[in-house]
Amino acid sequence: MMVLAHGRSACRGMIVPLVVLALAGLMAPQGTPRALDEPAPALESGTGSLHGVVRLGRHLTERRMRFSLYPDTGPAAPLPAPTDPAAELANVVVFLEDAPGLRGAGAAPAGPFRMEQQRQAFLPHVLPVIVGSAVEFPNGDPIYHNVFSLSKASSFDLGRYPKGSTRVITFDRPGVVKVFCHIHSDMSAVVMVMPHAFFTSPGSQGAYRLTGIPPGRYTVTGWHERARPLQREVLIEAGADVVMNLDIPIEDPADGR
Repeated sequence: MMVLAHGRSACRGMIVPLVVLALAGLMAPQGTPRALDEPAPALESGTGSLHGVVRLGRHLTERRMRFSLYPDTGPAAPLPAPTDPAAELANVVVFLEDAPGLRGAGAAPAGPFRMEQQRQAFLPHVLPVIVGSAVEFPNGDPIYHNVFSLSKASSFDLGRYPKGSTRVITFDRPGVVKVFCHIHSDMSAVVMVMPHAFFTSPGSQGAYRLTGIPPGRYTVTGWHERARPLQREVLIEAGADVVMNLDIPIEDPADGR
C-alpha cells in the first residue's frame, strides 16, 4: 500500500510539469498562441517564413479619407464615416521591401485580378499585385463608370463604359497606383504593384503569413493608406518561422501629413 500511495503521489507530481510543457508547445515565439488546429508551416527547402498579427489604430477604423485626384493639390478632407475594422484589415498590405534575391523567388499570386465597380465603389478597395499583372475593371453598376489614374507608377484613362463591360490594364512598373472615376468623385481605390511575390493582406482577425522567403535580413513594411508605413527589420534563416506582430500607427488626418 505504501508503494501504491507513493506511485500515485509521484504521478500527481508529474502532471503539473507535463501540463506546463504541453501549454508551452502551443505557444509560438514572442508569446503568440498557435491555434490547436493550425498545422506547422510547410517550408520550402532552404527558405524561411514570417507570420504574425496586424492591429490597427483606432482612427484607422473610424475614419475614411477622401483621396485627392491630383497629386500636388494637398491633402483631401476626411469623411467621418464609420468603417468595419475587418474591412480595414483587408486594406493593409504587409510586404518585404525590395532586396537582392527576392525578385523571381517565391510563388507569385495567381490571377485573374479584378477590381469591380459596385454600388459606386471599387471592390476591393486595395488590390496588391505583382508587377506585370493584368487587372480587370468590370462595371457591375447599372450606370456608366470611368477608371483612370494620374500616378507616377501608372497613368491611364479607360474611358466611360456601361454595366457588363470590362476594361483591362497591365501594370508594368512597381509602385502605388491611386485609381479614380471621373464621373463619381467619391470613388477611389489603390492598386499596390509589387516588384516580387513576398506580400500579403491579413485576414479578418489580422493574421498574415509570408512563406518561401530566401534567407537574409529584410525590412518588413505594414502599409495602410491612412497611416505612415510601419517598418521593422527581420532576419530570416533557413527552416525558421519568425513571428512579427505589427501595430499600424495612428495618424490623425487633421495633422495635415
